[in-house]
Amino acid sequence: MKLKIGKVTLENNVVLAPMAGVTDLPFRLLCKEMGAGLICMEMVSAKAIYYNNKNTYDLLEIHEKECPVSLQFFGSDPIIMAEMAKKIEERPFSILDINMGCPVPKVVNNQEGSALMKNPRLAAEIVKNVSKSIQKPVTVKIRKGFDDTCINAVEMAKRLEDAGAAAIAVHGRTREQYYSGKADWDIIRQVKESVSIPVIGNGDIVTPRDGKRMLQETGCDGIMVGRGARGNPWIFKELVTYLETGQVLSRPTPKEIKEMIQRHAKLQLEYKGEYTAVREMRKHISWYTGGLPHSAALRAAVNNAESMESLQQLLDEWM
Repeated sequence: MKLKIGKVTLENNVVLAPMAGVTDLPFRLLCKEMGAGLICMEMVSAKAIYYNNKNTYDLLEIHEKECPVSLQFFGSDPIIMAEMAKKIEERPFSILDINMGCPVPKVVNNQEGSALMKNPRLAAEIVKNVSKSIQKPVTVKIRKGFDDTCINAVEMAKRLEDAGAAAIAVHGRTREQYYSGKADWDIIRQVKESVSIPVIGNGDIVTPRDGKRMLQETGCDGIMVGRGARGNPWIFKELVTYLETGQVLSRPTPKEIKEMIQRHAKLQLEYKGEYTAVREMRKHISWYTGGLPHSAALRAAVNNAESMESLQQLLDEWM
């Protein structure tokens, strides 16, 4: 169950995926508490650090209780990436991850994120420069490929390993798929068979059985949970328990879900202030309560909430 990445040994091989607008500090603390072996932060722009963007520095905040943490970088300039990695290396993250999988147009149009899947040579140069500039392990998150004409995760993984990557996370979808369709786990198996560094599989893990099946079918060293963790930090406890003992834990009750929402809201309030916290909690409450009885009315009402007091009142009315 333990997973070693460079000199970093994780307690288990279940990883929270980096998700922009989701894996902020409050949510990460909850996922760590629930047993995630590695916590990945929201991706940060190397150029934004270069230009001293204040909002970016807010994203870099790390709490000792969430460690070990993987800080995710994105960019396309090998020199700036390396210099900014060096600049922030003293911060308390354990692993630096380079994003080569983000599909959103504003990132791809800058030749960053999953656009790098089309340029393996530049991708390798980035990893080489960054891994030489810092002492901490450098990992990379890639996709199956850019589109159906560019399925090159195996080639990318080999190049990135040669360039100094300490581990590779593979999302089994192309950039063109975004998050639709079924993730291709076979490409994860192919990557695992082609490199000697740890491979972390990502895509379509929403239950403990999914996690076990991915490990068995692909031979990957770790599993990464993204959308399956939204509104569901319990998945980490469920996965770790199932992988270690074969026991399937009961799903949280509506009462437990309400209590987790309240804890999440309290953390949001503590770290972001009421205005931002209330607005951030709108989407989280939608994820937490999806499919539960009488939750549609709650979600509709929450979108108009302007204060923590009104949010609490709506939760009390719901249950």
